[in-house]
Amino acid sequence: MTTLVINHAANRQPSSEHPHEHRPATPDTRPSGERVAMPPVTVNGVTISRKAIAAEVQNFPARNPGEGWRAATRALVIRELLLQEARRLDVCVEQKTDEDGRRETAEDALVRGLIEREVSVPEADEETLRRFYENNLRRFVTPSLYEADHILIGARRDDDEAFAAARERASSLRATLATAPERFATLARDCSDCPSASLGGSLGQIGPGDTTSEFEAALIALAPGDISTPVETRYGVHLIRLTRRIDGRQLPFEAVRERIASYLVEHVQRQATVQYLTLLVGQAAISGIAIDGSSSPLVQ
Repeated sequence: MTTLVINHAANRQPSSEHPHEHRPATPDTRPSGERVAMPPVTVNGVTISRKAIAAEVQNFPARNPGEGWRAATRALVIRELLLQEARRLDVCVEQKTDEDGRRETAEDALVRGLIEREVSVPEADEETLRRFYENNLRRFVTPSLYEADHILIGARRDDDEAFAAARERASSLRATLATAPERFATLARDCSDCPSASLGGSLGQIGPGDTTSEFEAALIALAPGDISTPVETRYGVHLIRLTRRIDGRQLPFEAVRERIASYLVEHVQRQATVQYLTLLVGQAAISGIAIDGSSSPLVQ
């Protein structure tokens, strides 16, 4: 089970965003192959094999081998506990097939069937939905958008000499624009190291997260028509001109009602599942690892 996150971003036009402003890739956190010394693990007398744990570790990236091993072991213990309970209750459920034609395993179906049968989740009534909306108005506002141009003097931060030269060049261009702001597009075409140079530096519409944090902070601080002082990022030094700000707007209740209902159902189901797992763990004989229901991947 995964946690539903309400996405409040409104539809917007695709920006002319360029590769220089992409966020960095997620760091590699693949688990180490180093062996971890752990005692034998059993669930009501059933052993969780080291081979099964080793195979499961790949699903739990961690800072060190021991952390990944413990996370994988907890997941398998909870799964074994749920499967035992499903069989004890003689849960019978058909395996589902997703839209891509992939069929869930028989064990996955048993776990799903058990949770659906044993964890009841009441639906929120209209009054509850409206109260949640009124108490969380700021969560239902579309993000502000910005139409902006920029000039990039490209340089790598680890090249001190090149970065210093880029900083000096950007400062010189900023001095020119201070007296002749109408030359921004021309200077962008002639001087910018970004593909947007061919468009006079235009980046189109930019929203939260579309650029680096330094670029975004500088952009937000500008008023329409303003040109920033030099802004340093890992790609070099930028001059940014804000041409238009489109402020976020409050979404009406009717537009977000279903999202609120889904969120509340997920929230209540997560809490109910934690309680159910905690009860099962408390009644089980588990050796080799300390565990509680809230550590199950089902409720992360």
